Amino acid sequence: MSESFGAMPEVRELPEPTPGDGEVKIEVQTSSLNGFDAKLAGGFLAGEVEHQFPVVLGRDFAGIVTEIGPGVRGFMPGEKVFGVVAKPGLGDGSFGEYVVVPEEMGLAPLPAGLDYRCAGVLGLAGIAALASVDAVGPGRGETLLISGATGGVGHYAVQLATARGATVIATAEAGPAADLLHELGAAHTVDHRADLAAQVRRLAPDGVDNAIHLAGDPEMVADLVTPGGRFASTVGVDAEQLGDRELNVSTIEAIPDRIVLDHIATEAAADRLRPSIARTYLLDEVPQAFTDFNNSGTVGKLAVAIGSAG
Repeated sequence: MSESFGAMPEVRELPEPTPGDGEVKIEVQTSSLNGFDAKLAGGFLAGEVEHQFPVVLGRDFAGIVTEIGPGVRGFMPGEKVFGVVAKPGLGDGSFGEYVVVPEEMGLAPLPAGLDYRCAGVLGLAGIAALASVDAVGPGRGETLLISGATGGVGHYAVQLATARGATVIATAEAGPAADLLHELGAAHTVDHRADLAAQVRRLAPDGVDNAIHLAGDPEMVADLVTPGGRFASTVGVDAEQLGDRELNVSTIEAIPDRIVLDHIATEAAADRLRPSIARTYLLDEVPQAFTDFNNSGTVGKLAVAIGSAG
């Protein structure tokens, strides 16, 4: 949890939450870190979203329903679920033993074949990846550059785009990171530490058909897309920022509705969407997890094990 804007996260005892009307209480088994969590902990969302201190960090969760509030019809105690904490203000989070979430948003049943460990790293990053791939809509054989491909969103986007027949060019350092992205379906990897534009031009002399921007210089990435191509960004880049470039630009917002959660869970349960977990932390190790996340270099997701079944 965090006591104030930009305060170092710490583990503390808080009262056990109680579900209100239309809410579901979940015993959390697993969770994970996302870029949103790092922004929240760093105080970068001050003034953008209402904060209700102390703020419990964490968005993703997988766990067991322990109690339902009045009016809940779709879930019962004992049911295994997963999802994303989606409330108007920032206060409740999933880095704790229990979390209370609305039935109508950010909650879905855990399908057979998907365990807590995988489900806990799936929600927010999986939704953002699916929204990004949907936005650029790569056709079979089209080239797609994914900048920031080694992160949580990126490694899911590589798989989703490859499944649609796209020829994926993914940014990754040579070595284990590049090897993993090739395993996940990337046709090519390019090292973002070198001359990225030159590497991409060697693979696609006329430019790539589409790009998903998750990290790096957005204008440089946009310049590598052919005129009329599609560009999607998860970090707030919009058409105005890209000036007069002839691109179809989408600014991605990850909305955890039930249909999307069901879709990514089904894909993961069928092993068509494989979470890559770089490291798993216990709840009292979460402050160190933030330090590791901010130091970057992580490939895939950083997971948090909370309950005994996680």
